[in-house]
Amino acid sequence: MKKAPAFLAIGAAYCFFWAGTAETTWRKYTIAGQAQGTTYAITYYAMDNVVRKEAIDSILAVIDSSMSLYKPYSLINSINSSKAGTVEIDEHFRNVLTKSLEIYRDSKGMFDVTVAPLVALWGFGVKPVVGSPDSVEVREALGCVGMDKIRLKGNRLKKKKGCVQLDVNGIAQGYSVDVMANYLERRGVIHYVVELGGELRVKGTKPDGSPMRIGIERPTDRDAREVAVNAVIEVREGAITTASNYHKSHHINPKTGYPFATEIISATIYAKDAMTADGYDNVIMAMKADDAIRFVHRRNNMEVYIVYKDFAGVVRDTMSAGFKELIAN
Repeated sequence: MKKAPAFLAIGAAYCFFWAGTAETTWRKYTIAGQAQGTTYAITYYAMDNVVRKEAIDSILAVIDSSMSLYKPYSLINSINSSKAGTVEIDEHFRNVLTKSLEIYRDSKGMFDVTVAPLVALWGFGVKPVVGSPDSVEVREALGCVGMDKIRLKGNRLKKKKGCVQLDVNGIAQGYSVDVMANYLERRGVIHYVVELGGELRVKGTKPDGSPMRIGIERPTDRDAREVAVNAVIEVREGAITTASNYHKSHHINPKTGYPFATEIISATIYAKDAMTADGYDNVIMAMKADDAIRFVHRRNNMEVYIVYKDFAGVVRDTMSAGFKELIAN
């Protein structure tokens, strides 16, 4: 899983370039605020101000009440504290679990939202812990992990074991971006950038017809302590998310119970929607760079940019063929 605080984007890897606005009937509107332990920003072009900050804040608050581990009253906390059995879930939770089950199967279990007991054990959850767990504690927690221990049918979620607990922080932020983007489109907005904690979804162009431009960071030193914009990509439609180890973050192997120790420093995914990109960037972090490129090449509508350390500890990067086509000249 990717984010330590609720929905916090660790190692956000983007900045925006909005040059070249031509005279037009479109106007540029911006909305910014705080939500889900981080910040959000929406920029859109339209003839009228059709999206209000109050509406966006309300949407994000509803999602928080469903899936935030940091809200005592949330649905996910109610599910985690319940015994084995069936519970009714809301539409947001159902959408995220449906996609999570899809990625769980496609990744052969490397993406798993039942990893919450391990996240808590290693001190990456709501409550900090001192020291690292021993092998006995890890083995006990693993007995409660595995999406084969839950079943989703419609709006009903069945926990097969009472100790099963969910943590959707590795995908719910991307989902939140999609929900905001879909709201803009329902309001008639078709030229926008929606960003939450570094996760983005883009559609349309700037008023002069040029594509949106997004800067991508990479480390400038061997220890990944400093980052700088390394490339600029041009996007007309789609989503971009990043999982990284730039800062304190947690990526725990749901099969072994221990944090991943791979060569990849960050994985930036381009996909049609932010929820898909957000889920798969976690999967890529568990792989070797070459394996990750092959994994993405076998899937449609997905591209990747990877920063990794080679056998000598030198920071390098690589990318899928389709990602190269996104880089601005």
